[in-house]
Amino acid sequence: MFKLVYFLIFSVLIISCQKNSEKKNMIDQKVAQFSPTLLKYDESILDDRQKIVVDKLSQAAQIMDEIFLEQVFSKNLEIKSELEKSKNENDKKVLQYFEIMYGPFDRLDHNKAFYGDYKKPAGANFYPEDMTKEEFEKWIVDHPEDKDAFVSEFTVIRRKDDKLIAIPYSEFYKEPLGRAAKLLREAAEYADNPTLKNYLETRATAFETNDYFESDMAWMDLKDHDIEVVIGPYEVYEDEMFNYKAAFECFLTVRDPEESEKLKVFGCFLNDMEKHLPIPEEHKNFNRGSESPIVVVQEVLYSGDTKAGIQTIAFNLPNNEKVREAKGSKKVMLKSLHEAKFKKQVIPIAKLIMTSDDLPYVTFSGFFNHTLMHEMSHGIGPGNIVKDGNKTEVKIELKETYSTIEECKADVLGMYNNLFMIEKGIYPKEFEKEIWPSFLAGIFRSIRFGINEAHGGGNALIFNYLFEKGAYKFDKKNDRLSIDYSKINDALTSLATELLMIEAKGDYEASKAIMKKYIVMSPVMERMIKKLSDIPVDIKPIFQIEQK
Repeated sequence: MFKLVYFLIFSVLIISCQKNSEKKNMIDQKVAQFSPTLLKYDESILDDRQKIVVDKLSQAAQIMDEIFLEQVFSKNLEIKSELEKSKNENDKKVLQYFEIMYGPFDRLDHNKAFYGDYKKPAGANFYPEDMTKEEFEKWIVDHPEDKDAFVSEFTVIRRKDDKLIAIPYSEFYKEPLGRAAKLLREAAEYADNPTLKNYLETRATAFETNDYFESDMAWMDLKDHDIEVVIGPYEVYEDEMFNYKAAFECFLTVRDPEESEKLKVFGCFLNDMEKHLPIPEEHKNFNRGSESPIVVVQEVLYSGDTKAGIQTIAFNLPNNEKVREAKGSKKVMLKSLHEAKFKKQVIPIAKLIMTSDDLPYVTFSGFFNHTLMHEMSHGIGPGNIVKDGNKTEVKIELKETYSTIEECKADVLGMYNNLFMIEKGIYPKEFEKEIWPSFLAGIFRSIRFGINEAHGGGNALIFNYLFEKGAYKFDKKNDRLSIDYSKINDALTSLATELLMIEAKGDYEASKAIMKKYIVMSPVMERMIKKLSDIPVDIKPIFQIEQK
């Protein structure tokens, strides 16, 4: 009897040890997906006063981290505190992954919890966790006077007794935004550039008033400045329920003057790109401002939404359609990240999935110039539209599908417009050889982020659509992908037209249908992804400024 008891106790201990070991191995593997990479910037660009500005702004950037962590999940602060206090070695690794993912949910694995038994709400922490889409939509139907506040990018929705109410960010996040506003004003005191001073002062005021229009206009007016910073609520990816609510972030960078000068030529082509879109004239958008500054920067620090999970390599802001109509938008290219990702992800991926004929044409210029045209392409196509006789916006009509459709559109038009630049004589004819293979390698870089994520999902859609059309081919014998150059141009144009018309019509049902059909892990995609298991999915940025 005693032997049996001892045996059972021993078995339980063995099983427990095995489970703990499996958990440790799992979290080790997850952390190892992100390769620590030091991102440097040239401090010599800045004088002593500018260095004070950068220091103040880096402190404000860290406040965006605080706010975003709360926006992601209501229990994030509690979980983080719990992990920080734990003396368990495995919990230290869990904390590392928690900080990469900004919560206990794995952004590379359909937001499955890697810690605890939590379930991430579709609306993150922007809405009550028990609120359904139907309840929200019914409230607007029953209370049309609340619609503007409810769909605003800058409000959270909460319950008050038996009502739903919209609370402005300036009120809901008053304490941290007050600290950030103070730091922006202190930075402005040392900013000798008048346009930078104006942006920092108006953005500080926006944190208090919840009106971001003036400061977005001021950001577009930045001129002759060395410090390129954008801070506040911008992208709506985190709100997977509607894509309405903007998450806080900061990009703190310094301009790379030599590289920025090279790209000035592209800014004057936006109207030509709009004219060249493969859709009827009535759906083309010539109401946006024609300004399209393009800046290449070195990264000092970034935080909040932009740092969660996969690191972005460029951005195109502001998203406010009123600002875009008045001023256009600015494209900012993150140079150090491009170089790191091309070296650590794009080339190793290409070597494993592509034929020897296409591999030599996977180039840094193909990768970098696609990102440039991707960001340019966010600034063209439908924005404000008329649906059923009412003025509205594409992002409001497409709801939670908007981010994926828009990212997919920008990637498709990135290739389409690079070909157009060849027609215009900006690139040599030979550059076409680099466009297609460089993007194909990039597809699998993005798909590894997870096809539930906007960029990864958009790339899955593109791959499966072009594969169906015969533009991409799979060689079973060599276990490699190749490109059919006789079909890919027509297939790409067809997809561009389909995506643009979904946006032009604000066709929510069509956007759901194309996503359901093509955003799937097809057998060929899955086969290729398995070959890439030893390549880091992305980098984990280590900023030079944090090493001081």
